[in-house]
Amino acid sequence: MEISLERLEAFIITAKAATYAGNGKRVESTRPGSIDLSYEDGDLLYRDSYFGTGDFIGEEVVWYRGEPIWAMNYYGYILVPEELSAEESGKVIKESLTALYSEGRFLSGFKHQTSLGIYIDTNVGDVSNFHGMEWTERGGKRLYELRYHGGLIE
Repeated sequence: MEISLERLEAFIITAKAATYAGNGKRVESTRPGSIDLSYEDGDLLYRDSYFGTGDFIGEEVVWYRGEPIWAMNYYGYILVPEELSAEESGKVIKESLTALYSEGRFLSGFKHQTSLGIYIDTNVGDVSNFHGMEWTERGGKRLYELRYHGGLIE
C-alpha cells in the first residue's frame, strides 16, 4: 500500500468528523434508499452509506486513487424505544463521536457523559483490522447499541 497507516487513520478521523458527526452534506445516493455522506482530500475519498435512523445499517469505505483500501460495516439499534428516541440517540452519538474525534482517534475505547446518558465504546484491534461495540446507557440500563468491524482491503 502506498499510503501509511498513520495517514489513512488521520484521514478517516477527519472524514468521520466532517460527515455524520459534523452534520455533513448528503451526496447522491449510491443505492436506492441509502443516505450517503462523502469527504475527499487529494487522492483519498471517504463515503459513508447507510439505511435507517433508529435501527440502521451502513458501510464506510475509503478509496485511494480510485481503489478501495479500507472499509467498516456497522449495525445499530435502539433497545428501549419508549425511553430513547431515534433523535435522542443520534444526539448522544454525534456529541460523543465529536468528542472522540477531537482526541485524534476513533478506536481504543471511549466513555462520554451526555445529558441523555452515557456513551461507551469498546473495541479490539487497530485501523488495519478491528471490531467493536458502542452503546448508550442511562441509570445502568442499556438503551441503544451498535456493532462494527472493519479494516484494510487488499
